[in-house]
Amino acid sequence: MQATETTPDTPGPGALAGSHPDAPPLAFIILICGVATIGGFLFGFDSGVINGTVTGLQQAFNSDTAGTGFNVASMLLGCAVGAFFAGRLADRWGRKKLLLLSALFFIVSAWGSGVATGSAEFVFYRILGGLAVGAASVMSPAYISEVAPAAMRGRLITINQIAIISGLFCAFVSNYWLAQVAGSAVNDWWMGHSAWRWMFWVEIAPATLFFVALLLIPESPRFLVLSRQDDKAGEVLGRLYGADAVRGKLADIRKSVADDHSPRMRDLLDKLGRVRKIVWVGIGLATFQQLVGINVVFYYGAVLWQAVGFSEADALLINIISGAVSIGACLVTIALIDKIGRKPLLLVGSIGMAITLGLVAYAFTSASMDADGNLQLSQNMGLLALVAANAYVFFFNGSWGPAMWTMLGEMFPNQIRGSGLAVSGLAQWGANFGITMTFPIMLAGIGLAGAYGIYTLFAILSIAFVIYLVHETKGLELEQMKG
Repeated sequence: MQATETTPDTPGPGALAGSHPDAPPLAFIILICGVATIGGFLFGFDSGVINGTVTGLQQAFNSDTAGTGFNVASMLLGCAVGAFFAGRLADRWGRKKLLLLSALFFIVSAWGSGVATGSAEFVFYRILGGLAVGAASVMSPAYISEVAPAAMRGRLITINQIAIISGLFCAFVSNYWLAQVAGSAVNDWWMGHSAWRWMFWVEIAPATLFFVALLLIPESPRFLVLSRQDDKAGEVLGRLYGADAVRGKLADIRKSVADDHSPRMRDLLDKLGRVRKIVWVGIGLATFQQLVGINVVFYYGAVLWQAVGFSEADALLINIISGAVSIGACLVTIALIDKIGRKPLLLVGSIGMAITLGLVAYAFTSASMDADGNLQLSQNMGLLALVAANAYVFFFNGSWGPAMWTMLGEMFPNQIRGSGLAVSGLAQWGANFGITMTFPIMLAGIGLAGAYGIYTLFAILSIAFVIYLVHETKGLELEQMKG
């Protein structure tokens, strides 16, 4: 990706939002970006809520291990489809309408997952929820990037990552509380319905709030220009940056889009018919974020805790602590991302993840199995694995977790942002599905040390990727992004 001659530290018109006497208070921009981050919260909640319902699903649907596994993983299929089509449809219908549609899907999915009486019905509603998660995963940061001032765009998009982790955290706490008051996730609770069903229904409240709040925020001004609605775009830009900035911003946005056609997938190709380099960079960012194995640590992390002597009952508490560590890492990112930039954070994160994953892999080379097939580590190696795994989570959430979504939301030129997000989002969720499904296979074939060794290799490769292919976007206006 290349930029214009303006240096990354040169503030654009958006950087002055709130400083001009005619400009609206910065609180307005923060408020509408905050509404968009509710989509990130629901992304996290919907991903995490399934963890507390597995036993209830098995009993209610009388499903075997394979069937239950597909019930759990089915959402990822919807995520990939949702991420791909959201980007394209957002270029046609608008960012706000796509977020409204995802809010409706969240509501229907939460309700339907709780009332389902069989696996097929349940999978349908979970895939519907996956469509919502996939759409929110790409459109929430995209909307924020298109309304936020360049000088604080990174911090505002990073808040979306905190919202995702907070959603996971709230799902864990909600599941724990419901299981406690009912005595078990499979026991009946309020109104004669099982607690596991209420775990899904809790999501209806924030999803409804998301839908209502979206009705009150404006459409993205970049989309309005793309769809030839310049008058409306001018009104929104005036509310965001002040009346004096409207003419210049409108002119800059118009220059960055084609005047002979609306955005289309073909725009991802250069004049020679080759995929643009910026698209490959987006795909690389999206896939490397998953190839370093973050979801393995989240989904299968109980192996680590049990290996160092924690009981199964303590696993949820450790998940909550890990969530707090993740939020702390994101707060560090908020403080740094618009000061030192995206690329330095990605580089430090890659180096940190390579070291910590390598230590986890090393610790598991000494693992043995007892007579019952349980993992056994010495006290020292168990402590090393536990500390290294939490340090890895910190490095990830302080870098690739939020910075990848920040860059995807801002790095593409206006003309190809929707299409670029579609392809990158599909790659991200496809890699997520592949890593999640292959871990049990690798566990049986090459063991934990081998599996974490592969994730270490990808972390090392990501260092070279960042150094040679990723270009800084700090401080640049979206109209300065070049393909």
